[in-house]
Amino acid sequence: MPKNFAGTNRKTRRIRIVPPLPSRRVDAHKGDCGAVLVIGGSRGMIGAAALTANGALRAGAGLVTVACPASVQPFVAVLCPCATTIPLPENRQGIVDPGAAARELREMGWLDESGAPAVVAAGPGLGRGDGEFDAALIDLLHAFGDDARVPVVLDADALNAMHRSGGARGGWDRGLHFRTIVTPHPGELARMRGEKTADVQADREGVAVRMAREMSGRDDHPDYRSVVVLKGHRTIVTDGATLYVNRSGNAGMATGGSGDVLTGIIAGLVAQRTSGIGAAILGAYLHGLAGDLVAKDKGIHGVMATDLLDFLPAAMKRHSRRK
Repeated sequence: MPKNFAGTNRKTRRIRIVPPLPSRRVDAHKGDCGAVLVIGGSRGMIGAAALTANGALRAGAGLVTVACPASVQPFVAVLCPCATTIPLPENRQGIVDPGAAARELREMGWLDESGAPAVVAAGPGLGRGDGEFDAALIDLLHAFGDDARVPVVLDADALNAMHRSGGARGGWDRGLHFRTIVTPHPGELARMRGEKTADVQADREGVAVRMAREMSGRDDHPDYRSVVVLKGHRTIVTDGATLYVNRSGNAGMATGGSGDVLTGIIAGLVAQRTSGIGAAILGAYLHGLAGDLVAKDKGIHGVMATDLLDFLPAAMKRHSRRK
């Protein structure tokens, strides 16, 4: 039954059905299956961006490009042999310079509607900076949505920059967000909202719904209806109008890199023209199902994020058969 959440007047419809996999024509080529641009990685955290890129490819994206600091680009390329890479300007700490990166990506055509990717996944392994860094990153993310009309999936350090106002376009907390999916864990969502992690955990569904509605604005236009994926046991997926509680997955997935894979899976599904809420629900389910298959094979103490990539095709095959 629909339920009113604290602080809201609208009802949120609970859904339990997981969407099917994206359809694919028998004569499809890689250009038909969507292009993903991953912005992430930094000195000491190259694995995060690589896991996201490989997750997008495993989810069926036709093309994936990783934009990362120039100093780590060769190493990311080795970890993602099926993806292409773009070396971006960086600071002395080996972290992407968002302002310079925006100018370079614009010059390369990535911020033009004609040359833009189908979706951007930003944040995994990106690294943290000061307020100026946060503002420049927010401007870059807004540019993809406002200028190129590209959906964005935000995780990790992209979320850590969102809780502070700033940027030439008025700051993340004061603007609409074009087809945006955020994938925070409870601590990240707490920082985004200026609340305590314990308070988020005490009302996971309610907090996630409120966050999605606040990011979507009052008009609730379909192109600006944001999706929140609150990770953890029984991951919550909501766009403020609907709510899904994921039942797949296990405690063995509580390991570094697992969330980066999820970000890639969701981005890969969006690239194949799956709706934001549909991609988030299907991505969370397949991610958890892959973890269940790993745990069955190796035990919950032996699960690594790379195992999720290996078992994702089997999870997708099983889901397809159920449908």
